[in-house]
Amino acid sequence: MARSDRAVDVRTALLRLRRRGGLPVAFGGVFAGTRQFRISDLTGTTTSSLQGLAVTPGNGLGGKVLTMSRPISVIDYTTSRAISHEYDEAVTAEGLRSILAVPVVVRGRVRGVLYGALRQPLALGDRALTAAMEAARELEQALALREEAQRLMTVASQPVEADTAVWEEVREAHGELRALAQQVADPEVREQILAACRRLARASSGLPQSAAGRRVVDLSPREVDVLACVATGATNAAAAERLGLRPETVKSYLRSSMRKLGAHTRLQAVVEARRAGVLP
Repeated sequence: MARSDRAVDVRTALLRLRRRGGLPVAFGGVFAGTRQFRISDLTGTTTSSLQGLAVTPGNGLGGKVLTMSRPISVIDYTTSRAISHEYDEAVTAEGLRSILAVPVVVRGRVRGVLYGALRQPLALGDRALTAAMEAARELEQALALREEAQRLMTVASQPVEADTAVWEEVREAHGELRALAQQVADPEVREQILAACRRLARASSGLPQSAAGRRVVDLSPREVDVLACVATGATNAAAAERLGLRPETVKSYLRSSMRKLGAHTRLQAVVEARRAGVLP
């Protein structure tokens, strides 16, 4: 996953944390492929004292969160006995007192920390904690989806004939990825995930990335979602449950996509969609 994409995801999460939690300051970051965690993004700060700060597991508030993998808050950072104080100088320079921190956990592994803070020693209530946890969960989802899309694109670079079992796994994951993308709150991230799905479908079909030489089929996003489920053998009821739709709605989308593809059966629709570069 590109650093720029990861930075956008972190920045979006911090802005949401501030807005929803009513907090004047938010900062944080995620691991960038190393064992060391650094604070990479700040919002609402007046100095750069926290920028690039390396946080060691176990040390300070963030380090404790990295180790314990749970939210922790302190009313007055520099006097708290619940944490160690390796980073007091940076925190004091920014004038922060009350701080909460929540872990960003992807596939069972802590990948970073988001912080929210006040400049007064006041107890942070449920609103701030809930906002921080929601922002962390949304960031986790965005990171997981981007990484899965990247993994699938890597597999798509292999010849289609190379490993049938691998390609069946890719097709299953493609359908799940499209379904999960609809749950992403950020429309920009959602569209980027769907764009990756489209690139995967074109790459795996062996068709050119441009429109030249490729049959154009005007399927709606939901029609593609339904076909992606059908391609894995899902029934209308199973596809409806996965996509959060009614079975009758799934049937309608499937019927419409079959008509556009000139197909008379579910299997034929899937085959034609793959030939058109709509499905992997």
